[in-house]
Amino acid sequence: MKKWLKSEGASSFISSCMAIAIGLLFGLVIILFTNPANAFDGFLNMLFGPLKMGMMGIGRVLFYAIPIIMTGLSVGFAFKTGLFNIGTPGQFITGAFAAVYVGVHWTFLPAEIHWIVALLAAFIVGGLWAIVPGIMKAYLNVNEVISSIMMNYIGMYLVNFLVKATVFDELRSQSLGVASSAEIPRLGLDQLFRGSTLNAGILIALGMVVIIYIILNKTKFGYEMKACGFNADAARYAGINEKKNIVLAMVIAGALAGIGGGLVYLSGSGKFISIVEVLAPEGFNGIPVALLGLSNPIGIFFSGIFISYLTVGGNLMQQFGFIPEIVDIIISAIIYCSALSLMIKLWLAKKKSSHKKQMIETKEGDE
Repeated sequence: MKKWLKSEGASSFISSCMAIAIGLLFGLVIILFTNPANAFDGFLNMLFGPLKMGMMGIGRVLFYAIPIIMTGLSVGFAFKTGLFNIGTPGQFITGAFAAVYVGVHWTFLPAEIHWIVALLAAFIVGGLWAIVPGIMKAYLNVNEVISSIMMNYIGMYLVNFLVKATVFDELRSQSLGVASSAEIPRLGLDQLFRGSTLNAGILIALGMVVIIYIILNKTKFGYEMKACGFNADAARYAGINEKKNIVLAMVIAGALAGIGGGLVYLSGSGKFISIVEVLAPEGFNGIPVALLGLSNPIGIFFSGIFISYLTVGGNLMQQFGFIPEIVDIIISAIIYCSALSLMIKLWLAKKKSSHKKQMIETKEGDE
């Protein structure tokens, strides 16, 4: 037990738990100021409301967690390779459009594989959308944050144009519904979690978590990716193709976000691509998920479920007169504390390394 407490994983877990506790406490203070009469009832409803709903509440939490787990994986994978993929909204929505297009028009496909092909289209298009910032970073040294933001807006306007041109429902000003054969199968999960629309998307998200974990921690390819992220110069001197890895890292990150878009719009839950000039919130929500999960695939899975749980609980607070946006404030506080703890952790590690180096130099000087 003592050995585990001294490990890096334990310190990361404890720091995340502390960030959550401080963020929740900060949220309670805000709630007390805005509506003191119903503050405690509303706060407790946020914390325990989804559980009180039984299997339906748990099903809703898991369903809403699917896209943010995928976009969180996208951001986290890029973080691990030394890149900041803020282009998830663009990758998410372009992947979503590809899935919807295949789901609407490719009805000639056998029903058994229609949804799989639609998801593969989302995977490919999301990856291709991320290749531009990757190439610009690798070969032109353009900051990926700037190029990713640019691609977000290009993707948003392009998808609006393509939806109008190919899969437009003029009456509702949104995309057409996909064919039933293109919907993600539910595998009885909607019956297990009765009252929810949970489908196999949560199993696909879990599978992607496992795959990304294995790639990053158990393969030579993942080791090279992380080496480039830790120290690009050292990786280059070691014979690792830095440029290729930067491009591949962005492509994989984009593909993960694209799958997230496909899983949402193929869910058969009444979700359509609306013609609005707003970036997909699921893309940006992946950033706090990745930060809270410390870019670890397993941590991202649980942080995605946690943030989804708070979101569902926040919606239940409305019966006490609170707006659901109060949850965004709480999540922001949690992420701020998480980022602060990470900064302190990195600073202490740097100080420890510097002190150790100084001791070695002093010892060598004495000899």
